[in-house]
Amino acid sequence: MQLQGKAKRITIYIGEDNQYRGRPLYLALLDFLKRENAAGATVLRGTAGFGAHSRIHTSSIVSLSSDLPIRLEWIDWPETIERLMPSIRRMVDDGLITIEDVEVLQYAPGRLADPLTQPVHNIMRSEVTAVTPDTPVTAVVNLLLRRGHRSLPVLDKQGRVAGIITDGDLLRRAGLEARLSLQSDLALAQAQAQLAMMDKQAQSAGDVMTTPVTTVYNDEPVRAAVERMVERGLKRLPVVDRSGRLVGHVSRLDVLRSIDYHQPEPAPSHSAPRHGATVRELMNPDTPTVGPSARLNDILNALETSRQLRVVVVDLSRRPLGIITDGDLLRRSRAAERPGLLPRLRSLFGGPRRPFPPLAESNEIAADLMTSPVETISVNTPPAEALRLMVEKQIKRLPVVDDKGRLVGLLGRASLLNWVLASSEEASAAEDVTNTSDSQLEAG
Repeated sequence: MQLQGKAKRITIYIGEDNQYRGRPLYLALLDFLKRENAAGATVLRGTAGFGAHSRIHTSSIVSLSSDLPIRLEWIDWPETIERLMPSIRRMVDDGLITIEDVEVLQYAPGRLADPLTQPVHNIMRSEVTAVTPDTPVTAVVNLLLRRGHRSLPVLDKQGRVAGIITDGDLLRRAGLEARLSLQSDLALAQAQAQLAMMDKQAQSAGDVMTTPVTTVYNDEPVRAAVERMVERGLKRLPVVDRSGRLVGHVSRLDVLRSIDYHQPEPAPSHSAPRHGATVRELMNPDTPTVGPSARLNDILNALETSRQLRVVVVDLSRRPLGIITDGDLLRRSRAAERPGLLPRLRSLFGGPRRPFPPLAESNEIAADLMTSPVETISVNTPPAEALRLMVEKQIKRLPVVDDKGRLVGLLGRASLLNWVLASSEEASAAEDVTNTSDSQLEAG
């Protein structure tokens, strides 16, 4: 299991004498969490304290048998905590439970020379939100929004993956007005009209899901997951066991986080990149741009032409000033509540291209709508450094600049996955050559 990024910490304060079904409560809690595949927990024994009963407990020499305070700390994904917390609360009759947000920087199982050889279950997320084919689409949307997910699998009666529902499926087939991450930016009237329309259509998950679904086995190497993502342009894969039942899911970000963790210590600055690939070779040079004085229709035209969901704002020398995404337009433009903007933003997710009538112009310009400053990387940046920055900042695409700071391309997660796969194959080939040479020397 991989745990990195935004998580929750549960702290449970109990007494050493607290029991659960004839056992010390802290041991019962630990066993329960381990059995339920929690990420990990630690028990700490205090020297003194008091709680709801106002009795002071101490480990002093005159009171060695006192009921000392116990603190159990458990850090995990929010979904896992939501699933297990009802049982935890039933087990803890007498104690204090707190919850807080934490940022997990590292959950260290030990570094590998080639992380693509480890099994998928090492990096997958085991907490998966799923629905059945007869689940109403409105329930699917509400579930995705409540859990903060961008897709979910659809399971048959045997718990096997029958389909998957993504942002694109909901936009193209269910009438979703904006992608899931932008739903909170819709005006209340727009959100209500959207749900009313979906209720009227009375579609179910089986009506809008994509099928068949590309999956990966939990005991396959991570390389297999990366190859399928690269070959089919997928952002995430359901993970199944050998009987075909769903056991988790793995995303591009999960892979990149694992690769970043397993990177060796940075080489001296004079050393060549480990596998020779450069950011210049990996980036997409066809980057949509506009000037800071570009009007809303110009920005939309650039987004529609590229289908990249973002446009870079540059000065006359092509130096990046900021970046504009579909979310920026929905949050900042006064046109967000007009009927013409949402259909144009929805069209960015595929389907046949069709001309849209221009929006009524206003005095808004790109400089008013962009996010600035923008994080950039140099064409000379080693891909491993670009990966680390992308993971640390949770950036999906990085503008690439030359030695004069001029925009020359965009680097995305998909390109880095290609680099990861090529680097692993190159390293394996080099190892095979070395082993062959060693064998020939021994034979000689």
